[in-house]
Amino acid sequence: MNEIILADPIPEMFFQMSENRFRVLPLDSAGTSSNSDVNSDVVAIVTYAHPLIDGRLLDRFPAVRVISNHGVGVDHIDVAAARQRGIPVGNTPGCLDAATADMTMALLLAVARNVVIGDHFARGPLFTHFDPAILIGQEVTGNTLGIVGMGGVGAEVARRARGFDMKIVYHNRRRRTDVEGSLAATWCSFPDLLQQSDFVSLNCPLTPETHGLMGLDQFRLMKHSGILINMARGPVVRTDALYQALTEKIIAAAALDVTDPEPLPRDHPLLQLENLVIAPHLGSASGRTRARMMEMTIRNLVAGIEGTALPWPVN
Repeated sequence: MNEIILADPIPEMFFQMSENRFRVLPLDSAGTSSNSDVNSDVVAIVTYAHPLIDGRLLDRFPAVRVISNHGVGVDHIDVAAARQRGIPVGNTPGCLDAATADMTMALLLAVARNVVIGDHFARGPLFTHFDPAILIGQEVTGNTLGIVGMGGVGAEVARRARGFDMKIVYHNRRRRTDVEGSLAATWCSFPDLLQQSDFVSLNCPLTPETHGLMGLDQFRLMKHSGILINMARGPVVRTDALYQALTEKIIAAAALDVTDPEPLPRDHPLLQLENLVIAPHLGSASGRTRARMMEMTIRNLVAGIEGTALPWPVN
């Protein structure tokens, strides 16, 4: 009999790579299910698209042995509640750093050089002749990039920025002397980073300390020509403050891979702004990276079910 796990909608890749070992109970039915026999058979939880996993849900499934998260960020999982119940939590660190850094630079370049607006204009009826005076963007080469969160992704962003001869400053909860040496990055306080940087890249995890990190006061510290890139989590940026900063030209532009809420309501005013580029959470969305993430998710899942140490535990 296949082992029963709880999961939000999960792609066919999971079943192929796990050789159809598992029977999946939809996570969205967990809150309404009163079938204690089925609930007691669920041995694991897989989180694919950041569903909320808290103590109340875990108490409905007393046989759960492991929570395996497809991704690095576990802000949607109450890790402390899982730990109190003796349930290990696994994630997929490292494998998505390069792809997420690629996307960071893609958004930075797209917003700096008006790629999205330019694409729309080039397809429209008004583009009838070349005009060198339109859509003048910001230089990337030689400008200052401030990286907030110098973990695996942040370091990969810095490595790419070196290829553009950018001056790199960073802020992190602990200094990274290895990065300072190998990538010529300079640590500075968060306010100093905001004041110095032409581009501010958020590559930090969502924690109580980083929730609402970018508010109106922080936007006012940035240059009027400054550009914000958010590759972290939506709630790291206060949405109302971002809208005010963009509409009042407190900063020049922004590019977001994540929003708060996510997705934004279809009538949200941010969606009407031309000085904003938004992607639908594509940070790790490359074929090779997603396959590796799924492999790690399954290995954590199997280890937890079999009672062995998780290859990639969340400590």
